[in-house]
Amino acid sequence: MKPDAKSETKSEAGSGAKPEVKAPAEAAAGDDRLKAAVAAWVANADDSEGADGTAGSDAVEPGKTRESAKSGKSTDKPSVKSDTVKSDAKAAAASGEKPAEAPAGKSAAEPAAGKSGAEAKAADAPAGKPVDRPTAVFGVVKPKNGTAETAEAPAKKPTDKPTDKPSDRASAPAADRPTAVFGAVKPKNGAAKPAGAPAKKPSGDEAAKPTDKAADKPSGTSGDQPTALLKAPAVPATGKARPKDTADSDSERTSQFVPLKSDTPAAPAAPAKPAIPVSVTPPTGVPKAPAEAERTKQTPLPPQSAAGAEPAGPAAPLDLLAQLTNTPPPPETPVRTAVRRVKIWTPLVALLLIIFCVVQAFRPLPDPTLKLTASKSYSFDGAKPSLPWPTEGQGHVEVSGLGTMGSFGEQKPVPIGSVAKTMTAYMVLKNHPLKQGENGPMIDIDAKAVSDAGKESEGESVLNTVKPGQKISLRDALSAVMIPSANNIARLLARWDSQSEEAFIKKMNDTAKDLGMKNTTYTDASGLMETTVSTAEDQVKLGKKAMEIPALVAITKLPSWKDPSGTTHRNYNTLVPFDGAIGIKTGSTTKAGGNLLFAGQKEIGGTTQLIVAAVLGQHKAPIIDTVNAVSKKVLIAAQGDLRDHKVVKKGDVVGRVDDGLGGTTPVVATKDVTAVGWSGLTVSLALNDAGRKLPHSAKAGTEVGQLTVGSGPGQVRVPVTLKKDLAEPSFGSKLTRLG
Repeated sequence: MKPDAKSETKSEAGSGAKPEVKAPAEAAAGDDRLKAAVAAWVANADDSEGADGTAGSDAVEPGKTRESAKSGKSTDKPSVKSDTVKSDAKAAAASGEKPAEAPAGKSAAEPAAGKSGAEAKAADAPAGKPVDRPTAVFGVVKPKNGTAETAEAPAKKPTDKPTDKPSDRASAPAADRPTAVFGAVKPKNGAAKPAGAPAKKPSGDEAAKPTDKAADKPSGTSGDQPTALLKAPAVPATGKARPKDTADSDSERTSQFVPLKSDTPAAPAAPAKPAIPVSVTPPTGVPKAPAEAERTKQTPLPPQSAAGAEPAGPAAPLDLLAQLTNTPPPPETPVRTAVRRVKIWTPLVALLLIIFCVVQAFRPLPDPTLKLTASKSYSFDGAKPSLPWPTEGQGHVEVSGLGTMGSFGEQKPVPIGSVAKTMTAYMVLKNHPLKQGENGPMIDIDAKAVSDAGKESEGESVLNTVKPGQKISLRDALSAVMIPSANNIARLLARWDSQSEEAFIKKMNDTAKDLGMKNTTYTDASGLMETTVSTAEDQVKLGKKAMEIPALVAITKLPSWKDPSGTTHRNYNTLVPFDGAIGIKTGSTTKAGGNLLFAGQKEIGGTTQLIVAAVLGQHKAPIIDTVNAVSKKVLIAAQGDLRDHKVVKKGDVVGRVDDGLGGTTPVVATKDVTAVGWSGLTVSLALNDAGRKLPHSAKAGTEVGQLTVGSGPGQVRVPVTLKKDLAEPSFGSKLTRLG
């Protein structure tokens, strides 16, 4: 094969011209390209060794054989070190000798006359020391200025054919480095240039023909090298690139790579694809970091060249990416911080506000309520009335729902006689309700009731018409107890209700406590026993509750009663049916005297007022007549002291409907409201919904409740209506509510 004249270098004449190195295209394209090149080299090296059938181009002493490649071991040792090559290159440059070109037909292992010292030493390397490094050895070029520059040589394409002769391979200089050794160019001025100085950008013609030059070189040089041979161009001190046509000296040429030898014949090597040149020109004057044998991480690319330096080549993609991604953010300022926080929190706050508005709008509305705006009470003018009380005993008068009209005597427990039967009738009707006009269930007359009927001779009040095996209705039994005051029937009802008199008596005392009768004790159902005691005040409390039962009132207001046998019995309460008297019960014994629990009614101010009073301890004979007479005076006086007064006129605003969210609608009375009482009495006014649910919206005139004056049976009740339309709370009210 003919050597390529362009690959050889000529030493400059003794004119002192500075040796320069042509700037090839850089072959470093990343880790992936380097790995691909190494893989290609391994394949080519194995093929070359197998084709020659020898141990390699290294000279082997006669009689000695290299170990087989199959053993995986190599006994070869490097014969030439990089220091020796560098020193010989320096000697050749100093003497000005021009290396002689090797003939085309000669093996590269034969030293030619006139070669430089470096080449001669490389050729004279001991034949017994084979080269066992798989990568290229790069020559060191020493520029004239004395600054050593290490440059990466461009990757050379392996030759298309394997070496024809073993001697060609043996003549190549031995290389023992697994990685590239970069030669330094020493300028004449002795100034050492850093190894990382940028190489000259190849011209368009040279960059376009890397493959052709590599193919034209002789097979003895680097025809089977799979890795890149890089040359560092010598850059003059002026910073300008060397002329394009300047030839390289021997010392500037890169060293040749000699692959491992194998005893198997080498197969023809597949042509390797030329490396794609990538030009990244660092700025002038920036020292290049020492080259790494193998890059294991991605490092940022250097910035573009500064102004005044050599024009930078086209920017690599990684360089552009670094410039885009490594741009530092603008400095932090209070304004930028505030704006960023506003941008972050504004959508979140807006979302929360929307959710809050939706929840508030669809929350259940609170129930409207009625509130009284009129005066809560009314007081009658004048002094408290004075009632005609007797000179002995005790008494108490109340108007149901209004209060106490008057009281006299010491309210201490005293025997009450048959007045105790009021509790007996109340308990039976409480446990066995009876509608007005009905007779109720039938009760068997037991032997005890018949036997007790014989106690009439002892002074007891009894129903002596009962017979064994007879039945009596509940209505008739209650009439016998409340009108003729039959003790035997009172005990019969106790046994019928609670199976025994003792159990019934316990119920009587428990009910007394529930009614607030603190000074009352019951020891029998008839009141015959003197141990059954109470006060006038306590008996009035019981009388008010008893008069709330219509079936009992229908019995107590009768002046007489006819029993089932046809016998008529008069009512000992002579107040009825006069002066509006409606009951209740008399009671008399020698110890207790005459006692009367009575009730009367009075129509006034459109209401029916209930007066309940009790007079106890009247011992003036005849005691029953005395107590009736005194009680009649008290009842008539109480009825006379009642009067009415108009406290609210029709159409007056007495209250408002509150929707619970701050909205109110006034309500008015539908008619005049009259308060009933007596001098010095204070009555209360109240506004309520009358048991109906208030609407959230309604038209004017809708009845929404009632105004009440007082309490109890004589309570005054007047309906109230809306003065204007009741509207549902507004959207704003719904949003601003907290509860």
